[in-house]
Amino acid sequence: MGRDDSILASALGAIGETPLVELSRIARGLPGRILAKLEFLNPGYSKKDRIALQIIQDAEANGRLAPGQPVVELTSGNTGTGLAIVCGLKGYPFVAVMSRGNSVERARMMRALGAEVVLVDQLPGGMPGQVSGGDLDLVEREAQRVVEERRAFRADQFRLQGNLRAHLLHTGPEILRQSGGTVQAFCDFAGTGGSFAGCAAALKAQDPAIRCYLVEPAGAAAFAGEPVTYPNHRIQGGGYSMRDLPLVDRRHVDGYLRVTDEEAIRTARRLAREEGLFTGFSSGANVAAALRLLESECAGKTIAVLLCDSGLKYLSTDLWE
Repeated sequence: MGRDDSILASALGAIGETPLVELSRIARGLPGRILAKLEFLNPGYSKKDRIALQIIQDAEANGRLAPGQPVVELTSGNTGTGLAIVCGLKGYPFVAVMSRGNSVERARMMRALGAEVVLVDQLPGGMPGQVSGGDLDLVEREAQRVVEERRAFRADQFRLQGNLRAHLLHTGPEILRQSGGTVQAFCDFAGTGGSFAGCAAALKAQDPAIRCYLVEPAGAAAFAGEPVTYPNHRIQGGGYSMRDLPLVDRRHVDGYLRVTDEEAIRTARRLAREEGLFTGFSSGANVAAALRLLESECAGKTIAVLLCDSGLKYLSTDLWE
């Protein structure tokens, strides 16, 4: 019998090439279309599998990662899950450093995939499910300590170009190809800013007229230059009140959008109920932003968004009461 080329050598081959689906029900009655990239269908159930693979591949190629060397990164859970998969299959011990404010499913999933998970207490008064920029600062300090202690490679998702490159080389071009070049706008909720940066660069390289919008939580739109009045928002995985996102080229930002907790939650629930797509907070934020664009400056246009991760990662939260 001949070899079946459709059989993948490992789960790494299943990262990327996620489907693009039109949200025809949730956008019914509005002028224009929303096309959603189903990133929760990656093996680790999020878009961060892409950057985990690219960061490790880049580090192997440039000699920054030695065989068997430990890998460490701070995470809200998704990058850590991706790194647990990639490092496990490639033979690198992985340590995830995460705030206790993130949902417990994430830590359990990373441990199941073979990662060591270091949980960091939130600031006094911090609430589970509401990870602030200050909470992230505590996680960053602990990650630096573990890197030094273990002589580890830091898979720094906020700074390493592998984050941007994963979306520049793959996600953005996939959107262009799958949509037949019909995309006229793109909006994306900012955590590290890597998926926005990479996709925006790829889209604008194809057509500079494609409008790209960066989405932040209402009351925590620091990158847009607004005062932070609500750092403890509930949209997990981003909105860390960071005024500088090193990967983002501001020349690619055509506009800034703010989404409330309530909008993100309501839209995530609508995605599940109306479209059969079970996603998390940030996916709801992206689609809420796209719906607003269809009602305003992008009326009649085709807007692409990422559905960033699975709703399975939030079963312990009030997203799915």
